[in-house]
Amino acid sequence: MTTAFNKVGLFWGRKNKQGSVSLAQEIAVLLGSRGLDVFVPGHRKLPETFGTCQRVPARKLAAHVDLIIAIGGDGTMLDASRGAALHGVPLLGVNRGRLGFLNDISPENLSTAIETLLQGDYVAESRQMLEARIFGGSTDRGPLLALNDVVLKTVDTGHMEDFITTVDGDYVNTHGGDGLIVATATGSTAYALSCGGPIIQPDVDALVIVPIAPHTLSDRPLVVKSSSTIRVTADLRPGSGGAQVTCDGDTLGTVGTDEVVEIRAATETVQLLHPRGQNFYQQLRSKLYWGHTNRPPRRKIDID
Repeated sequence: MTTAFNKVGLFWGRKNKQGSVSLAQEIAVLLGSRGLDVFVPGHRKLPETFGTCQRVPARKLAAHVDLIIAIGGDGTMLDASRGAALHGVPLLGVNRGRLGFLNDISPENLSTAIETLLQGDYVAESRQMLEARIFGGSTDRGPLLALNDVVLKTVDTGHMEDFITTVDGDYVNTHGGDGLIVATATGSTAYALSCGGPIIQPDVDALVIVPIAPHTLSDRPLVVKSSSTIRVTADLRPGSGGAQVTCDGDTLGTVGTDEVVEIRAATETVQLLHPRGQNFYQQLRSKLYWGHTNRPPRRKIDID
């Protein structure tokens, strides 16, 4: 069978949950029956009936394949996205999580969706990545890539800090609070949303800066162009333990007073694959339960 891909990597969470392993096994059998080479992270424990596959270190998986299928929730997709972006490998998500904004394929439609994908019938979408680095102290750290967001957050729970922010060299504000989120359009439906940030359509070239529990109620989220260079300088208070910087949940480092976190668009992007017919607004209605109410509708709305 001629397919759009020949070497497929299967990636799932580090906890090796049984549901994800079972889905990975189902996919591996399907791919093997089509004569495709299957690669899996080397440290995952597999059942004896898993099927033929090649084991490689998880961090090198993307270097061996021309497609990665991530099985799990959004966190699994974020874990897989960094390697996929660095090696220019497209990424497809199978949803085993609770929300799954990035994972389009449901387990119920798994076989049909993958068969269609292998025939080359899909929609490819390029998503922006961020890169963050820390400098100005004794040791520079980074850059580290992020698909969703870069987060600065106080190390000491219950203590606020001050974060001096500039965009393209222009001073914006000194944010007093628990921290600051810089999110892509993709990440606007993640942590940034829970802190009151706006939802940004994925193909809009924008970033959003969202304060975390700001001390001043007028300190609101700010949308800036995606090509902006954002610098945040920690102005720590006496006795502070510093502020931690994470990229999609992975720690870049802890910053002290006068150290600078620089966040900008990465040169790498990640290509997400979707089944045809996917609709962002339908996804929002489904994931965020828009329109779900016990009250009868005033009038019926026909949705094509």
